[in-house]
Amino acid sequence: MTLALVPIDREPAAAGAILLTGIPGSGKSTVAAALAARLGRAAHVEVDGLQQMIVSGGRWPTPEPDAEADRQIFLRARNACLLADSFAAAGFVAVIDDVVVRRTHLDFYRRTLRTHPFHVVILTPAPATAWQRNQTRAKTLTTDWSPLDKAMRTELAGEGTWIDNATQTVEETVEAVLGVVGVVGAG
Repeated sequence: MTLALVPIDREPAAAGAILLTGIPGSGKSTVAAALAARLGRAAHVEVDGLQQMIVSGGRWPTPEPDAEADRQIFLRARNACLLADSFAAAGFVAVIDDVVVRRTHLDFYRRTLRTHPFHVVILTPAPATAWQRNQTRAKTLTTDWSPLDKAMRTELAGEGTWIDNATQTVEETVEAVLGVVGVVGAG
């Protein structure tokens, strides 16, 4: 059997990229994976996974000021954009999942990502719901990230599409996202 290699630059253009965001526990990773699975050609770009690629010197975000952790937030966002652009160039919808609660962070994505259209979807269950979810999942968080909710609602007001998924199943949330982004290839 002969394997014919096709250069990725000859693939069809993708339908764009989707940034799925919200505070920790809002359901980003679960919904992003389910959303990507519903699309005909899609990739889930999990930004936490990019952070985990740092073998030494990695700094996760903390509630306390940490300049190096802040620098790495933008490093992982830049790498997410590079991956998303690469997947899109090969004909895949890139579903990026990241905690983006500051205007400067969202603006960075808008400046850096070349793929269009670029949809921003913000999952907004109440902080108490997000905290409860954090306590029942495999990657349990011990930090209370609820203050990020207020920052997100203040700094990102009027941006993207907001979905309160507190009482929705994963599939209902995926349907809501598909309804607002209109991605071709959902099946």
